[in-house]
Amino acid sequence: MRCHALRAVTSKPLILDVRNIPFWRRLESILAALDRLAEGGGLELVADLDPWPLRSYLEATRGGNLTWTYLESGPQVWRVLVERRGA
Repeated sequence: MRCHALRAVTSKPLILDVRNIPFWRRLESILAALDRLAEGGGLELVADLDPWPLRSYLEATRGGNLTWTYLESGPQVWRVLVERRGA
């Protein structure tokens, strides 16, 4: 159990920069990356628009097992850390 906690704390998040992905493909790309996250893993999402609608969508469809932390809040770039909590 202790190793699992250490791994979750020390592992670096995946980085997904969606700024060059067409809008109609972004959700698909983000969901695919989130589905690959292990328990305790994180995804740093980089976007050119505030992804707050995505947060609402994830809360509605994925329940409460994801956390959402803004790392940078525009106006040019938004960076959000999305982490998968343990069950």
